[in-house]
Amino acid sequence: MAAEVHEGMAEVRNIDTRERILDAAERLFMAHGYDGTSMRQITGDAGVNLAAVNYHFGSKEALMQEVFRRRLDWLNEERMRMLDEMEAGSGGQPLKPSQIVDGFFGTLLRMADDEKRGGLTFLRLLGRTLTEPSEFIRTFLAEEYAHVLERYKAALFRALPDVPKAEIVWRFHFMLGATSYAIAGTDALRVVTDWGIEEGDSVDRLDRLLPRLMSFLLGGLRAPLPQFAAAEGEQQAARAA
Repeated sequence: MAAEVHEGMAEVRNIDTRERILDAAERLFMAHGYDGTSMRQITGDAGVNLAAVNYHFGSKEALMQEVFRRRLDWLNEERMRMLDEMEAGSGGQPLKPSQIVDGFFGTLLRMADDEKRGGLTFLRLLGRTLTEPSEFIRTFLAEEYAHVLERYKAALFRALPDVPKAEIVWRFHFMLGATSYAIAGTDALRVVTDWGIEEGDSVDRLDRLLPRLMSFLLGGLRAPLPQFAAAEGEQQAARAA
């Protein structure tokens, strides 16, 4: 009996240590980026030694992957649950683009209100990572969550039958970029431009960021199609002249 209690306590300590390391890495990767964060900083913040990090994760790269996996697994399960639920209630009809956009992007932004899911810290980490990704994390994210992107892409194809598929893919790409930039924080906006942003309108105001971003994304998704043929014709006429 005593041995079982001892083993149980050891398991709890291991879980606690692992979570402390993940929490510390999440905060530091968000603040300094992957390359700008050292293992010494992580161990110091988590109150553990390097052997503990190596025991639980093996390497800095594997630690970074697990930081994302523990948040994104839930996020993408929730995205799939919402899509399944919306499609089940649609009576076989295509979903509205607004439903699809909210299911994919809205679910992400709403995570910021849930500290158990990483809150604003993870949201900013994800935004920073997507705007300045390392090759290994780009590959990791693409492989781990390709099935979710495929389901949402298929839903958009059905919802917008008059829009060429290539155009939908490009617009989704632009939507990902806009969302990544938005959730990275307002510091980037202050650096790139000298436009003033009131403190009450910062990225922390998710009650404003979410509807503002959704409106922008839907506007881009529904924008008039580019006139490639006309532009190419003008170029050919100019060259002939």
